[in-house]
Amino acid sequence: MLEEVERWLSARSWSVADRPLRQLVAAKRAGGQSVSVVLPALDEEATVGEIVRVIRRELVERVPLVDEVVVVDSGSRDRTSAVAAAAGARVVHRDTILPRIPAVPGKGEVLWRSLLVTGGDIVCFVDADLREFSADFVTGIVGPLLTDPDVHLVKAMYDRPLGTAAGQGGRVTELVARPLLNLHWPLLAGFVQPLGGEYAARRSLLEKLPFPVGYGVELGMLVDALHLVGLDALAQVDVGVRHHRHQDGQALGRMSAAIYRTAQLRLARGPLVRPSLTQFERGEGGFEPRTHAVDTEERPPMEQIAEYAARRVA
Repeated sequence: MLEEVERWLSARSWSVADRPLRQLVAAKRAGGQSVSVVLPALDEEATVGEIVRVIRRELVERVPLVDEVVVVDSGSRDRTSAVAAAAGARVVHRDTILPRIPAVPGKGEVLWRSLLVTGGDIVCFVDADLREFSADFVTGIVGPLLTDPDVHLVKAMYDRPLGTAAGQGGRVTELVARPLLNLHWPLLAGFVQPLGGEYAARRSLLEKLPFPVGYGVELGMLVDALHLVGLDALAQVDVGVRHHRHQDGQALGRMSAAIYRTAQLRLARGPLVRPSLTQFERGEGGFEPRTHAVDTEERPPMEQIAEYAARRVA
């Protein structure tokens, strides 16, 4: 590991306990900053309601830390929207945001569009499939942004158990993302959970970043933020343990391909790989190939979108 990264680990890695809630509320009041929490959601009726309830109870009603909780539904077929609204979130449907640009499937697409329907100076993203959710996930990652003006993006770090196996979650992180970062962007080698879905950033940074539309959004955001604001503007906070729904091996394969493609676009060397991934499933006649498109599209920085610029002027 580079000496610079070792120094960064010491200076920019914290625990949620390092910043008590009363300190965050005081810092928010003194700085006049607003905080938006965004949950991208697709068929998450089993978990989204409890996450919204915890955030509203602990960080909206008990203390005035969070100004808005927005669930962006990307086409759920279950009761995700109804459950989220009943719990107190403002629910916005992906396809109603910036309708002149047809939406495509993907997490990054939802996060990008969320900038148009939120107003916070700090935007905090939280995945909607978390179980045993704690408000620490929010306070931990917004804390450094409220208390340190030199910090621009904060990732949560945590243990990720896989079933009863401690520390075995995050398979795509260990097999794909971590090797890519260590080999090509060694300054980012200190991030414990580079692909984690819980992170917060200043709007002033997010609006300048391109957003890969799919699962490559987290890796792309880290790499682009490094180039834009530098390592010392990035940080991570230990929030404990993350429990969530795990995907099967084939879904992880498709995720890995999207992440690799995102990295390759940023490396900008040599010819690009063919943007598809063939996997195999056993059928009646033996193993049958299934070919999937790999997310290749990226949305431009939001500051380049006319509707966003007009909203800011208004």
